[in-house]
Amino acid sequence: MFQAPERLKVSCKEDIPTPSLVVDLNQVTHNVRAMADYAKTHGLALRPHTKTHKSLTMASLQLEHGATGVCVAKLGEANVMAEIADDLLLGYPIVDNYRADRIAQLANSKKIRLAVDTMQAVECISAAAAAAKSTIGILIDIDVGYHRTGAQDPESALALAKAVESQSALRLDGLFCFPGHIAGPPDQQDAELAAMDRILLQVIDLWREHGLAATIVSGGSTPTSRTSHQVTALNEIRPGSYIYSDWNCVSGNWYQLNDCAASVLATVVSDAVPGKVVIDAGSKTLTQDRHFLQPDTGGFGHVVEYPQARIIHLTEEHGEVDITACDQRPQVGQRIHVIPNHICPCVNLQNSFWLQHGPDDFECLPVEARGCVV
Repeated sequence: MFQAPERLKVSCKEDIPTPSLVVDLNQVTHNVRAMADYAKTHGLALRPHTKTHKSLTMASLQLEHGATGVCVAKLGEANVMAEIADDLLLGYPIVDNYRADRIAQLANSKKIRLAVDTMQAVECISAAAAAAKSTIGILIDIDVGYHRTGAQDPESALALAKAVESQSALRLDGLFCFPGHIAGPPDQQDAELAAMDRILLQVIDLWREHGLAATIVSGGSTPTSRTSHQVTALNEIRPGSYIYSDWNCVSGNWYQLNDCAASVLATVVSDAVPGKVVIDAGSKTLTQDRHFLQPDTGGFGHVVEYPQARIIHLTEEHGEVDITACDQRPQVGQRIHVIPNHICPCVNLQNSFWLQHGPDDFECLPVEARGCVV
């Protein structure tokens, strides 16, 4: 397995081994600036979710452009991102002592917030924070329609909030939500965004009646990353995939093809079977995540040089590409770029990525939080 030395640089893309993740710095910077400008224009705090890039370089770029802090999924990511961020939100339920004890220790040196939706989580985190002599901010997770996690009604959210308020090692900071069910094109999201707003405002009003305040109302996703201002209750957003974008983002009309900053550089290794070629990027590179709109027929990514090609099947190290609709046939040894369906799990499979500074300037950087699933 290729393991890149730190800060390895090459001046020719042909010197990059395949398959490799290549990230265009100019496009990344544009994406980061655009999201920062959107948040600033609408008075929203921007807390990017670092599960997409898992990179200290990328997180630093986001912080330099005005992010108020970062969001992480797991304890391992928090430990990595704490190297460059002082304000971290862990948007995943913690109900076990292993993670609770360690995040409570981290809270002695960093501002830590956690999202909770059960009394068990409140009790577990409170006990850990008390033992560590730290204070942890808590956001109550509200189900606004995705039905994955979150309190199911305002009364349940109020009960959780009161439980947090009663714990001296916890600080009630507000609300957390994930509108993962809102996945239509931006111009078709109005009704769902309005419904989400009503749910949040009901909780906020009930809290206010009981003397509680939601200082932070954190939500958002990449599909809603440029429509979140329509949810009047929100004051913080947590988009992730926007920094790199991917084929699902393009297919969902949330972003355009030229917004895609990351692609997998792959080599055509076989054309022996009629009507197809094989590339050296399989499921261990591109993942098995399916196409957003056409899960059965949409393939496993977009071939930039051959838009009519379709990646029809992945095994661990082989990507089978149907080229019957292509005007020209890819040649064995040719290098192509594939924009993955879903960039987040793709990044998590890479030890490193190649940052393209210019046409003849590539730098190999580590994916520091790769594999941090605990």
